[in-house]
Amino acid sequence: MSSLPRRVKSEAKTSTSEDDELPSFSSSSSESEEEEEWEPKSAIAKRPRLPKKNEAKPKKAAAPRTAVARNKVKKAAIKEEMDAPAEDKRMQLLKPKKEDVDTKPKTSHQKPEVPKKVEINAFQGKNVESLESDEKPSTSVPVARIQVKHEKSEEDFAFDEPPFKKIKSATSPEGKPVKNLGGNKVKEEFEMNWDIVQALSEITNVEPWVCANLIRLFKEENTIPFIARYRKELINNLEADALREVQQALEELRAVAKKTHTTIQKLKKEGKLSGSLLTALLNCRTSEELDHVSAPYKTGSKGTKAQRARQLGLEPAAVSVLQNPMELNLLSYVKPNTKGVSTIQEVEAGVQHILADIFAKDKDTLDFIRKLCQQRYICIQSALAKVSSKSVNEKDIDKFQLYHEFSCNIKNIQHHQILAINRGENLKILTVKVNIPDGVKNEFCWWCVNERWRPKQFLKPELMRILRNSVEDAYKRLIYPLLCREFRSKLTSDAEKESVMMFGRNLRQLLLTSPVRGRTLMGVDPGYKHGCKLAIISPTSQILHTDVVYLHTGQGFREAEKIKRLLLQYNCSTVVIGNGTACRETEAYFADLIMRKYFAPLDVVYCIVSEAGASIYSVSPEASKEMPDLDPNLRSAVSIARRVQDPLAELVKIEPKHIGVGMYQHDVSQTLLKATLDSVVEECVSFVGVDINICSEILLRHIAGLNANRAKNIIEWREKNGPFINREQLKEVKGLGPKSFQQCAGFIRFNQEYIKTFCSNNKKEPGSPAFMTKAGAQGKKKGKPVPYASQQPNPLDQTCIHPESYNIAMRFLSLIGGNANDIGKSDMQQKVNAVIQKEGLEGTAKRLNTTVHTLQLIIDGLTQPEGFDIRTDFDKPDFKRSIVCFEDLSVGAVLTGKVENATPFGVFVDIGVGKAGLIPVRNITEAKLSKVKKRKSLGLGPGERVEVRVLNVDVPRLRITLDLIRVL
Repeated sequence: MSSLPRRVKSEAKTSTSEDDELPSFSSSSSESEEEEEWEPKSAIAKRPRLPKKNEAKPKKAAAPRTAVARNKVKKAAIKEEMDAPAEDKRMQLLKPKKEDVDTKPKTSHQKPEVPKKVEINAFQGKNVESLESDEKPSTSVPVARIQVKHEKSEEDFAFDEPPFKKIKSATSPEGKPVKNLGGNKVKEEFEMNWDIVQALSEITNVEPWVCANLIRLFKEENTIPFIARYRKELINNLEADALREVQQALEELRAVAKKTHTTIQKLKKEGKLSGSLLTALLNCRTSEELDHVSAPYKTGSKGTKAQRARQLGLEPAAVSVLQNPMELNLLSYVKPNTKGVSTIQEVEAGVQHILADIFAKDKDTLDFIRKLCQQRYICIQSALAKVSSKSVNEKDIDKFQLYHEFSCNIKNIQHHQILAINRGENLKILTVKVNIPDGVKNEFCWWCVNERWRPKQFLKPELMRILRNSVEDAYKRLIYPLLCREFRSKLTSDAEKESVMMFGRNLRQLLLTSPVRGRTLMGVDPGYKHGCKLAIISPTSQILHTDVVYLHTGQGFREAEKIKRLLLQYNCSTVVIGNGTACRETEAYFADLIMRKYFAPLDVVYCIVSEAGASIYSVSPEASKEMPDLDPNLRSAVSIARRVQDPLAELVKIEPKHIGVGMYQHDVSQTLLKATLDSVVEECVSFVGVDINICSEILLRHIAGLNANRAKNIIEWREKNGPFINREQLKEVKGLGPKSFQQCAGFIRFNQEYIKTFCSNNKKEPGSPAFMTKAGAQGKKKGKPVPYASQQPNPLDQTCIHPESYNIAMRFLSLIGGNANDIGKSDMQQKVNAVIQKEGLEGTAKRLNTTVHTLQLIIDGLTQPEGFDIRTDFDKPDFKRSIVCFEDLSVGAVLTGKVENATPFGVFVDIGVGKAGLIPVRNITEAKLSKVKKRKSLGLGPGERVEVRVLNVDVPRLRITLDLIRVL
């Protein structure tokens, strides 16, 4: 009776209040006034849960009626949403209150602090062509207000059904705010006994509300670059690497859940599924646990000892040992003519096997032994295999000399050591075992007999002996091997993930190497017998000349004249040498000519660049399509030169694993490696951005939201209709729907000078293809022609600002008195600074009714100069004029070099002597790293220039040990 007035009060209050805070995650016994006001809504929300209860009974008439009613509400909600501003439709996933965020520790896996509620709303932004007023809400509209305003439509959006079909519409393709009625219980396709949000939070050490948001974001097929740049407020400003880690952990949990349910269905079909087995299966969080629980029930084997004992009817005797030992008489189970129970000893053995099986599959028992192991010294040991010398090459054995007698605590062992041990074991060179001390076994057995499995009644001595033997048998035969598998699996999994993440970090550093623009370059692919291949490319990457010179066959002096003539003819003063075969000889050749000023008046410099993958690319279909008339050997020289001119555009043509900046890349999961590296490439290409009117099809493929087919369609549209004028025209490309547009739009750039020139030259032809979309020209969408005005250039298209935030950007420009045509100019910077200094970033964001993250992105887009490239902050290639030989090195010498590769145990640096030196990880400290660069870790990445000191030179083994002095 009192609920109706409270509901009216809630609506009135939330519609007038502008300072509502987001609901808190933590639930308390005494609810606040706000929580009481929401009480009626929980009653209303019961309606859409009715069909959920009836899903198992489709014959009931109530279910279809409820579905119809729900559809009516849905249509009304979409209609209402179409009239709302664009930023109202952006997803607002709930976060904790501000004070909760400030006080909550980072380690969210502690059980007492686990939030009880989390609400998830679906979003996708919407383009709006009209300018919104200051009064209308934007991305930061309080969720509580939105929920009350759309109270009737909220209940329609539950996890029971796919959200896309409900929230998409022609005018609002990116959807609308959605309230998750299930709290932080995210509904998954395969339900388990553990909460996926909490499990994900414990694995990744990320706050549960962020995990819940990410689950929804990934479910809606949002890409990592899009989330990292445009949804920062929903993910607590996580980096792309952290997002990848969460995504991988989520996929692993879902894979376990799927495998579990497949196993359950199989066992149910075979009639082997019991209540206790079902519970044990649904408790599994890892594949190892699942295999341990399901192994005895696999078909095709003769079964375990416990299964065979149960088949002989000994299970009641085993249960009686624990429950009712006073009435147990084992002699009654003896059957002289039946194998397995013909003697009392066989009966005792059978009972013992059943008890051991019960102990080994008990969750509390396994939890106790795992916790016990965490408190003790558990080590992994490796030794030289006895038969290795007979079947393995002696050189391979020497490679693993460090691990012939190796022992280390599993808490302290390094990732590269695990991968090395695993490789040695796979090659039959090493034997590996996990050593658990006897103290663990003794304490475990005592706890089992006296605590967990203590009989309810007095045990006779012979039964007590059976119980003790069962516990020891369970530990030795079942639990110890399980623990060893778990430890090895966890160590290997962590090592593989770290190796892949290290590969990804190195790849990112390499892809984001600063381009060398405005130079004509000569690429040299060194060789002996078949000569050195040359390719000269223009500042715009056009091939000007290709040739072959024979520098190392006694014709060096004659070939020097040809090289000089080519350099002077094309005014080329930069030589790029690949680091493959004959690299050092070719470098010495050019260094000698440069020192003698042979190329005067040109001041020629050279650099060494990795040619990893160049040979593979030169014979690939992409290379044949790009350079059809060129010999594959000459294509590699072109690729080497372009790697300096624009590393990103060239390296994306090569399979990432062939670039050669990883560690043990052939020993890790190839699926995980490919997924991570492809994601890193997508991240780099997207964050750098591409000019839609000049970029290649290969580069377009790696933009977030695009793939090979969409990239091909974009190129075909460009060739048929002329250059794109603005981002809106992308919607006319075949196969590029609202979701793809949302993901890719912010990463696509338009050169405004080129667009203005093109438009001025085509003013006489307003009906030309470039000014008329398919909708206007061919009537693709009947009755909805796109007006001519909409195909005018938009200055915001040259920035990183997403189209969904254009209205906020225009309101911000009005606030500061700026003009969109002044983007990137110093005057714009001054106006922005004046307003921000006066009102502050948070105050300005509140005035514009948006989030601080969105406003910061808009400010960056408006103030960054035209043609801004994030790669300018990264290192350029190291150009040289002279060479240092290996024999010239001495201990204490100070040199400069460039990082080639980074590993967990150290960093390899090219100091120009033909062999990279190693800086051990212990010599890399925070004090020695650059304070200017923002670093995610103490690690150095490929391409960084460093100053080092030589600590040791091992001439026979060609090994150089270095100390880091500073980062240049």
